[in-house]
Amino acid sequence: MAENTGNGQSQEPISNLEYDFLTVLHNKAEAIKAYDTYIKDAEQAGSQPCVQLFQKLRQSDLEQAKELRHHLQEVMQHGKM
Repeated sequence: MAENTGNGQSQEPISNLEYDFLTVLHNKAEAIKAYDTYIKDAEQAGSQPCVQLFQKLRQSDLEQAKELRHHLQEVMQHGKM
């Protein structure tokens, strides 16, 4: 359990919630990067349905990453949403 100072702020460098959002955001960023490779592989295989699926999944992760980033900013500024 993190110790709190008199003003209610944690003495830990980041809160558990900040860490959680950073970890998920990092995982999304890695997935987005990987999809670029998967899209190229599907293009080389001549499989347009696979290209489209990987593009769709990549776009979904991009949108989720944006939302995660917004939540992280709020948590870093206010300690919660």
